Amino acid sequence: MSIRQFKDETMDKPISTQAESNQKIKKLVYSILLDLIGMASFSIPLLAESFDVIWAPIAGLLLNRMYKGNVGKVGGIIVFIEELLPGLDIIPTFTLTWVYTYYFSKTSKK
Repeated sequence: MSIRQFKDETMDKPISTQAESNQKIKKLVYSILLDLIGMASFSIPLLAESFDVIWAPIAGLLLNRMYKGNVGKVGGIIVFIEELLPGLDIIPTFTLTWVYTYYFSKTSKK
């Protein structure tokens, strides 16, 4: 898709749809950023586990706040466990939750 096509498509959308699209993209950017923060512990070998112990509850809370309902609750628990277990930091839980919410969830297709 070219920039012109993207611009034409977004200009034709009603204001509410455009706002929803902007919110969706904003949430994706935040999700990728938070996944990168979670993966950053791999770059500091000796401090990795200490960072994960601090980051795990923060990540769980953030995911729970970003995605409302059961998706946020279950995702928060999963990211908490994933950050605490060694070697699983590579899983992009925030981004996977975004994909699930906007492409696989039954409520997103309404």
